[in-house]
Amino acid sequence: MVKTSEEEVKIGIIGGSGVYEMDGLQDVREVSISTPFGSPSDVITLGTIEGVRCAFLPRHGKGHRILPSEVNARANIFALKSLGVEQVLSVSACGSLKEEVKPRDFLIPDQIFDRTKARPSTFFGEGIVAHVGVADPFCSSMREIIRHSLKELDIRHHYGGTYVCIEGPQFSTKAESQVNRQLGFSIVGMTAVPEAKLAREAEMCYATIGLVTDYDVWKEGEEVTVDVVIANMNANVTNARKLMRHVLPRLARNKPACACATALKYAIMTAKDKMDKKGYEKVKLLIEKYVK
Repeated sequence: MVKTSEEEVKIGIIGGSGVYEMDGLQDVREVSISTPFGSPSDVITLGTIEGVRCAFLPRHGKGHRILPSEVNARANIFALKSLGVEQVLSVSACGSLKEEVKPRDFLIPDQIFDRTKARPSTFFGEGIVAHVGVADPFCSSMREIIRHSLKELDIRHHYGGTYVCIEGPQFSTKAESQVNRQLGFSIVGMTAVPEAKLAREAEMCYATIGLVTDYDVWKEGEEVTVDVVIANMNANVTNARKLMRHVLPRLARNKPACACATALKYAIMTAKDKMDKKGYEKVKLLIEKYVK
C-alpha cells in the first residue's frame, strides 16, 4: 500500500553527497511515504523555488547515514512516482577518469556502465515480467536543458560520457581505476544504478549531474586526500544549488518529446489473467493503465 500526500508535484530532485537539503525553498512541508518496496531514504520535502513546486529527497538520508549499497532506490523512485513526479533530477558526487574532466567540473553523462553486484534493479518479478529498454538511460530532453543552464551560469562542464557505477562503499583500486580508463569511461560513482533503470520502469524522465571531486586513484601526484575532496565537494554544492534555482523553471516548462513516459507500453510480458495478485498490487501504480 502506498501512503502518500494529496499534493502532486511534477519535478523531483535526488540529492547526493553534500546535497542534503535545498536552499531557498518556500511553502515547505515534509511528507512521509511508505511504499510496497519499503521506506525511502528520508522524508520527502515539498517546497517552491523560483515559482516551481518540487519534491526533494536526500539519497543518503539527512546526516549521510546510508551507504550507496543500502540506498533503497526502489522505494525512493516509487515514492516520487506516487507524488506525481514526471522528471527526476539527480545529483551525484563522482571521480574523474579523464584528464580533461577536472575536479569541480560538472559532467552530464549520456551512458551508464553497471559494475554493481548486489542491488535490486527492477520493480518487477514475483509473477510479473517486464523488459524495459534502457539503451539510452538518461532523458535527452532533460540533459539538453541542464546543459543550457550550465552554459548560462558559466559553470565548467562536459556534455556526454559514461558513468561507471561501482558497488562501493570502498573507492576503486588503482588497477580498477586504470581498467575503467582504458574502457573509455568518463566518471566513476556509486549511485546512478539502479536509479536510472528504475526511473525508466516508472516511466519518469531522469538525468543525473556528476559533480567531480577528484581524479579517482589513477593520476600520479593527484592522490585523493579527504581535505581536498571536501573542499571540492563544498565548491560543487554551491554551484549545484545555483544550477537548481536556474534549471527548475526551465524543466517546469519542458514538454519532453522523449519516450520515457511510455517505456512500459510494450514491455509487460505477463498476461493479466496469469499475474500474481500480490505482485500486481505492488506495481499497480506503474502498470494499471496498460493492464485492462
